Amino acid sequence: MRARFAGFVHGLRRPQLLRRLGPGLITGAADDDPSGIATYSQAGAAFGPNMLWTVVFTYPLVTAVQSVCARIGRVTGKGLASNLAEVFPRWLVLTLVGLLFVANTINIGADLAAMGAAAALLAGGWQHLFALAFAVLSLLLQVFLPYQRYVRYLKWMTLALFAYVGVVFTVQIDWREVAARTLFPHLSGSQAIVTVVAVFGTTISPYLFFWETSEEVEETTNGAPAAGPLLDHPEQAHQQLTRIWFDNVVGMAVSNVVAFFIILTGAAALHAHGVTDIQTSADAAAALKPIAGPFAFLLFTLGIVGTGLLAIPVLAGSAGYAVGELSGWRAGLDAKPAEAVGFYSVIAAAVLLGVALTWSSIDPIKALFWSAVVNGVISVPLLAAMMIVARRRAQMGAFVATPVQAVLGWIAAAVMALAVVAMFATL
Repeated sequence: MRARFAGFVHGLRRPQLLRRLGPGLITGAADDDPSGIATYSQAGAAFGPNMLWTVVFTYPLVTAVQSVCARIGRVTGKGLASNLAEVFPRWLVLTLVGLLFVANTINIGADLAAMGAAAALLAGGWQHLFALAFAVLSLLLQVFLPYQRYVRYLKWMTLALFAYVGVVFTVQIDWREVAARTLFPHLSGSQAIVTVVAVFGTTISPYLFFWETSEEVEETTNGAPAAGPLLDHPEQAHQQLTRIWFDNVVGMAVSNVVAFFIILTGAAALHAHGVTDIQTSADAAAALKPIAGPFAFLLFTLGIVGTGLLAIPVLAGSAGYAVGELSGWRAGLDAKPAEAVGFYSVIAAAVLLGVALTWSSIDPIKALFWSAVVNGVISVPLLAAMMIVARRRAQMGAFVATPVQAVLGWIAAAVMALAVVAMFATL
């Protein structure tokens, strides 16, 4: 594996290397949305560095899971919902997709509320108006911007994540303590278990499964080096499966490293100063200002807006792909609005319902945190179903998931299941 990776990288000039980063990088970056920021911030504020182990532990699991998702899309040329419908009863797939749509809509609403609050902190004004403006901007970009240009912008927006790496260097860190608590955490109580489930749920999120599978399908029809599924073009298998592996190793590393730094920021800048209860990601930003200074506050707040603009298209798009594929509609960001009315209607409905939630009496931070918990719960049956598809030769041919991917994928499903059972038992 190491030799294959070295040969792959050596054979590429830097611009080519960057072009190889696509669905995996965007998926990983979208994983750190405002919901994730709030969850990670709360984990760090409440438990200090004792929650850092969670993102280290989940890195190989989420890398394997997302690589399997991408593999399914590239091999079959079909999205995850279509593949699931060929193996499992339609009622079961409809239930899973329905839960996905509900969870994504709640997540979009909570993300928009967090973005509006962050923008109001920076510029002043009415946060609902900012939330509406962000929703409209995101929706217009998804509907009217050509796929290749749209994906290019999403790649650049991943740079917003590195704001959270910068924040850490504005506060004093005891790195020896960080290493000790990462390897040997001290945790107890039901709230710690709920937080672990939330961290797992926001890291290994169901909407990412659908998004990356469908983006690989899009890549086969939008200028990718090997057009069409690998079942029809087996000669491209080595190149494309190596690219998928590399893309996800890098993309999930970006996701989990940034998550590590967000938890560390909460631990070092908030928990260490007695701030243990963060109600919103905007609250986390505001709490940083007197402790870590205006620069840390600015970086953290801009990061909320930037990651939200990256995540909302992924949340809405994954719902559109799932519902569209299951309904037999044309589903793809390369299609013009008139060519995929149902697909874009689902995206619009998810975003507009999310906007409506920002005007409701629902507490945004509760929606943010519990949407992560809901994601953790529904990811269990989805992970199990996906791994069955990935190892099914009738569907994947000679390109079934590797033994390592299969083992890590089932470990991810088992870990999520155990965490959810423990959460309900302690609650």
